Amino acid sequence: MEENKYPILDKIHTDAELKALSDADAKALCAELRCFLVDKVTKSGGHLASNLGAVEISVAVHRVFDLPHDRVIFDVGHQSYVHKILSGRRDFDTLRKPGGLSGFEKMDESVFDAFGTGHASTSVSAALGYAEADKLAGRDNYTIVVLGDGAFTGGMVHEALNNLKKDLHLIIILNENEMSISKNAGAFANHIAHMRTSKKYFRFKRATTRFFSRIPLIGAPILKGLRTCKRYVKNAFYGGVYFEDIGLKYLGPADGNDLATVEYLLTEAKRRNTSVILHLRTVKGKGYAPAEENPSAYHLVGGNYAGNFSEHFGKTLCEMAAHDSSICAITAAMQDGVGLSGFAKAYPERFFDVGIAEPHALTFGAGLAAAGMKPYVAIYSTFLQRGYDNILHDIALQKLPVRIIVDRAALAAGDGATHHGIFDVSFLSAIPNLCIFAPATFASLDRFLRASASAGMPIVIRYPNMSEDKRIAETFFRADTRETIAHADFADPTANRAVIITYGRIATEALDAADKLRAQGIPCGVILLETLKPYEVVADRVAGLLPKSPAAIVFLEEGIRNGGAGMLTFDMLRKRHEKLMRNKNTDIVAIDDNFVIPTQNESIRRTAGITANDVLRKTVHLLAGLAPESRTNP
Repeated sequence: MEENKYPILDKIHTDAELKALSDADAKALCAELRCFLVDKVTKSGGHLASNLGAVEISVAVHRVFDLPHDRVIFDVGHQSYVHKILSGRRDFDTLRKPGGLSGFEKMDESVFDAFGTGHASTSVSAALGYAEADKLAGRDNYTIVVLGDGAFTGGMVHEALNNLKKDLHLIIILNENEMSISKNAGAFANHIAHMRTSKKYFRFKRATTRFFSRIPLIGAPILKGLRTCKRYVKNAFYGGVYFEDIGLKYLGPADGNDLATVEYLLTEAKRRNTSVILHLRTVKGKGYAPAEENPSAYHLVGGNYAGNFSEHFGKTLCEMAAHDSSICAITAAMQDGVGLSGFAKAYPERFFDVGIAEPHALTFGAGLAAAGMKPYVAIYSTFLQRGYDNILHDIALQKLPVRIIVDRAALAAGDGATHHGIFDVSFLSAIPNLCIFAPATFASLDRFLRASASAGMPIVIRYPNMSEDKRIAETFFRADTRETIAHADFADPTANRAVIITYGRIATEALDAADKLRAQGIPCGVILLETLKPYEVVADRVAGLLPKSPAAIVFLEEGIRNGGAGMLTFDMLRKRHEKLMRNKNTDIVAIDDNFVIPTQNESIRRTAGITANDVLRKTVHLLAGLAPESRTNP
């Protein structure tokens, strides 16, 4: 008979059963949860190290509070796996898979998920909204936030704290897992923390307050003096005064991997009936040696693409920086993700990690550019949305030559709707003074990067964080060509009844669709775009490549249809090449007006409606003389 790997976890089906556990069993449960996470996440893929570090915090929240009557919001959502397990979602074999568990909190997945997450620094604002609503409605709910120290580099956290009031049922758990403290200062700070977070301390504090408050005339001044002294000590050694100045009662720092300590402090925070910040220190990757030793490598397992565009970007930029001392690199807490680790080591004085602060990264880059430097700001597509105003107002309006590197510009398998890089072309297209490029091969990326060094205006270079597709390189590019628009299968341009226009790595789907059309006896050519804006340039080059009389033209893109490259390219073609486009049947295969649900690589394009079969069907539809279809995606 197979040994039960999770004897305590298997008995827990409700928070009541969880609360009934003895302290020893609750501690043992934490060990089982770590085994469960390692076993499941290393197979399914997902965020491992952060969840291993937050096990005790999640267990304590479920034991101390009454969920979902009370609510917990995990910033980003990377740390919510144990919360999912304890709220009845143990089918981790489906994690980040079609129809399975989301890798983040998701409101329509469970009543225990109070707010959808995915991006950093949003949790305090949402929780503050909940807490204020409870106060207005006279409800007794508690709202708990769990966020990492990295989130405090995001401006939204401070905007929310600036709006915070004392008399709320709001508890913020600051999960510090990366801050470095010197040995001497740390030892003394930990000593002070132990005093402030011990039961004896709280009993002594309450007794002292009662004693001096009963002394006429001099009691109140003495208490005031003691509190002032305490604040100076706190400020000198662990900065809690900052939080108390903005209306939060500060508790900590304390060991966030000690379940008894966390439960006691949460109970104390709950008892105070005021806004509280609980500062906990945890070990990222706790209980799994490889993750403890290298937490960065185990932040996301199953998400590493060896030899990807990000890595190639970093390598090329290093080569460029060796010959140009004005080249700088900027990232928003994504040094490894955007391929800049090598640059950071080689040129530390020209590398800037600004934390989770994308708007600042972009305007900081604008300042560098205005001062004569050549900044390259590398940000994931999904996070670039946060810096829209900065791109428009601070960069494009002033025509400052900031090089905006848009990584992960494609559908994000696994992470899902919060992380899809499908909107950047649409929202950037509306901004004047921007040039947008979409290299489809490593060689093209090199070419655009090196050319951008001498640019006198803002440049956007977008690509997926995947490896190069050899078929695209072999089909569209010859060793002797350096064109930014390439084409295939136009040896006899008059013979092509259908043309597919596309850009980026999804060109493989366009090639597959062309093969399928030819198999049905329909000649078809494919045009690959690598320049997406200016649209006048794109339209003129496409017009020069189009056969004389294609019966159908289909534009395929891995992005949102509204405002996308397809819409804008067709619009410009009709304006500048009216005769050429007259009586041409055209349509667009793109992602319609919806957020694509999370799926894996093999099915995500099918879910989005942008596969070779979707192109095939639309092309055949047009060739039959039918009007363009209005919608094909779910």
